[in-house]
Amino acid sequence: MTKLFTPNDLIRYVYQEMPEVEQELLMQALRSDEKLMQEYVELLSAIEQLDQIQLQPSEKVVKAIKLKAKSTGLQKV
Repeated sequence: MTKLFTPNDLIRYVYQEMPEVEQELLMQALRSDEKLMQEYVELLSAIEQLDQIQLQPSEKVVKAIKLKAKSTGLQKV
């Protein structure tokens, strides 16, 4: 019987969180199942986009926070 792989399995594969035997089965499935391969490629693309997200607030937001803190008498950051 062929194992059906889920999006969660693909995530586990990408982050190397599955046993080697299961990795082999998934790689075989990727070679033979176009739909699964497409899901895998889309997952890799999403991960790449997440890595590019700006993780710092804009200068405008920082200034607004500092102004609010100053107006409420909070300590200087």
